[in-house]
This record gives sequence, structure tokens and C-alpha cells, in this order.
Amino acid sequence: MAKLIYVNNVSVDGYIEDESGAFAWLPLDDEVFTFTTDLVRSVGTFLYGRRLYESMAVWETDPALAAQSARMAEFARVWQAADKVVYSTTLTATSTARTSLERRFDPAAVREMKATADSDLMIGGADLAAQALRAGLVDECQLIVWPVSVGGGKPGLPPGVRTDFEFLGERRFGNGVVVLRYRPVGR
Repeated sequence: MAKLIYVNNVSVDGYIEDESGAFAWLPLDDEVFTFTTDLVRSVGTFLYGRRLYESMAVWETDPALAAQSARMAEFARVWQAADKVVYSTTLTATSTARTSLERRFDPAAVREMKATADSDLMIGGADLAAQALRAGLVDECQLIVWPVSVGGGKPGLPPGVRTDFEFLGERRFGNGVVVLRYRPVGR
């Protein structure tokens, strides 16, 4: 059975966006970018909320982005190779290949995806991940913690959802970023 992995960049104070909805505090770093590309390489399907999908779709819809460097071209290639499922009540169509649109998050359908997938699934977007955590579907959380405090905004882990975690490991980078890996207890 494939794992459902929640991955997100967070500030040291636990936010994925600041109070204005920006995440521009994430500087481009070659070492972290290469790590992220390798992480994405192992994924067969991405589960996205609308906002994160729209942010990530540029890896297919804006060829100038991939043309900036070999590393960025590789990330675009790897991202495009995976299937995507977008959960949205407002989108009428998707702008990328290998992408399906669902109107609501259905835990039973995600359980079926996990049971039949050949590769792991990655869920992105704090609101969507909160639904998956509540449903007991998340097998692993990987928080990419950046050494900055943004003081408020959208939390990386959902408020009001109690989850105990077992520590699986960490990876440190030269710029102060730390990747923390956890498994929800009972998974």
C-alpha cells in the first residue's frame, strides 16, 4: 500500500504563509531545491487544494520557469510526470495534463487510491491536509522548517486537530533549514 505524505514548507513559528498570504520568505536554495526534487521524484500522485495547485501549475504552464536552470528544468519534468488530483468547488477546469478535478475530499476514495497506487501520494495545502489528518489517512508528515519567524498567518498543521506523532528523522541543510519527518501515532 502506498503512503500518503504531507509535505510543507513552514516558518520556525509554524506558518506556511504570513498574515498577508505570502510565502516570499522562502529563499531559493540549491541544496533544499535538489532535496525537494528528489522527494517529488518518488511521488506518483499529488493531492492539492485549489490555491496550492494554482501555485504549482506554473511548473507546466510557464516554460520560462524551467528554462532558468537545469535544476528547475528537472523539477518541472518530475512534477509534470506525476498525476494530480485537485479538490475545488470553484475551479471549472485544470490547466495541466494528468490532472483531475474533484469537488470534495472523499476519504474513501483516497483510501482506494492508496491501496491501488504503485507510488506514494503527496498531499499539499494545509486545509486539505487537515481533512486527511482528521480522516486518519496521513502516513507521514515532512515539515521543511525555514529559519525565519513570520509572526502569524496560516498554520502548517491544522488548529483544533489533536495528533500525536512519532519522530522518524531529520535532515539539516547548510542554510539552517531542517526537514523533520514524523508519523502520526497509530499509522
